[in-house]
Amino acid sequence: MYGGGYVDPKERMNDTVVQDDPEKLAAFEMPTEYKRQLIRMIEQHAHSEIIGALPEGTWITRAPGFRRKMAIMAKVQDEIGHAQLLYSAAETLGKPREAMLNDLISGKSKYSNVFNYPAETWADVTVIGFLIDAAAIVNQIANSKGSYGPYCRALERICYEEAFHLKQGHDAFVALAVGTKVQREMLQAALNRWWKPIMHFFGPSDKISVHTEKLMRWKVKMASNDDMRNQFLSTYVPKIQELDLTLPDPNLRKNEETKEWEFSDPDWDEFFRVINGDGPCNSERLAVRRWAEEKGRWVRQAVNKINDRYVTPHA
Repeated sequence: MYGGGYVDPKERMNDTVVQDDPEKLAAFEMPTEYKRQLIRMIEQHAHSEIIGALPEGTWITRAPGFRRKMAIMAKVQDEIGHAQLLYSAAETLGKPREAMLNDLISGKSKYSNVFNYPAETWADVTVIGFLIDAAAIVNQIANSKGSYGPYCRALERICYEEAFHLKQGHDAFVALAVGTKVQREMLQAALNRWWKPIMHFFGPSDKISVHTEKLMRWKVKMASNDDMRNQFLSTYVPKIQELDLTLPDPNLRKNEETKEWEFSDPDWDEFFRVINGDGPCNSERLAVRRWAEEKGRWVRQAVNKINDRYVTPHA
């Protein structure tokens, strides 16, 4: 019913072979550099979801109350699921998932700098859940309109779940902000610790970014680092200030003429130092992933025995 229809064998013999136009074929083929950049970007995003689950995962048993424990547990589970979606998208470009994970634990592949800092208190977890997830949503919504379909479809699904994560993080953040004096002080201290990593989140300034111009020309990235950082500041700085919390940058202000945010140099030397492996938690994060990879190898080997016959039980 849904086949290609009947073709008379006599007509098939008369068919001529249509040759591709070399110029059109060349335009259709994916450029090698486009493919390489996509793999790098999607793989790093997937790694960031995996590593990003670690600082929050350590707080599952210490979260204040059963409801918070359940929420953070569900969120960690979602983050791992996001990584699997992204690895699947990257695999469409020809790089096996096993190779991507090996590059992660060997330190060859990178992930977001922000996850190389410790979550010292429950307030740190709320800052991550609210502001880091908010920054991620700004990035992902923009790039979900990009040029590579498998990545865009993965981002659209991820954004739906990240919206719930943002609500959970905001709820926990506000609970501390309107809580006791000790809770507010704990939250302010966490906000002070995380502000620089948050400013690093979108990557270096457009003036020194190595990949932005090329990725935007190919519409893999739909907004520059500075544009996304400005959008984040415009949306979330007022929300922080509404709670009578302060930000540890005396130069932070919005230029009403240009509509651009001005801020102190967020120390790009530290950004590059951390991304190259010299951050507070780089070694710890990769050690945890290496341990998980080694301990879980037997499960993957069992699942991947695709030639073993499935035995149907008698009852």
